[in-house]
Amino acid sequence: MKPISSGLLALLYVLGASSLVLAASSTELSVTGLITPSACTTTLSANGIVDHGKVPAHTLNQYELKDLPTQELGLEVSCNQPVLFVLVGMDNRADSSLGPGFYYGLGTNTHAPLERLGIVSLTIGEVTADNQPLRVLASSNQGETWFPEPTAYPNNYMGFASPGTLVPEPYRVVNATLQINTSINAATYLTLKQEVPLDGSIMLDLRYL
Repeated sequence: MKPISSGLLALLYVLGASSLVLAASSTELSVTGLITPSACTTTLSANGIVDHGKVPAHTLNQYELKDLPTQELGLEVSCNQPVLFVLVGMDNRADSSLGPGFYYGLGTNTHAPLERLGIVSLTIGEVTADNQPLRVLASSNQGETWFPEPTAYPNNYMGFASPGTLVPEPYRVVNATLQINTSINAATYLTLKQEVPLDGSIMLDLRYL
């Protein structure tokens, strides 16, 4: 092997030292955030969890949906000043819905992934602001037109207004009851040889208008 000259070693050392200096001579700073017209928070009682416990397979209907007991959660939207906002139900299990556009999905059978477990529907009721009753409005065209409707269908805009008003109004604090209705698919369409977890997942997205 031909020996490496001391001059070449010196050159390699200089090149290596230069590359190290160049590699460390700059770094990147990212500044992120989100400008919002106001600060609003949405909260649900019971941490937003609806637990139906264990549902015995033999209690399911053979050829039709099995309705589980209706459950309710407290819903509050709190802003630091009156704000015009809507709530939009986003279905994280939309592929499992038995009625897309009308019902939220309940997930699929973990032991038979093609089997859809059922449906969930949401209704907003007992709405108040400053202890005054409000009506619930809905829009299926992203706020172009509105109509009275308490059922929060997937992807619909849900707004709030004083009685007799047909367009949403700004509020600082809105309290309501969120009614959750869950139904399990007919037993004939499900493989129930093992425990099957219900897996509905819905996000209430607050959007400013």
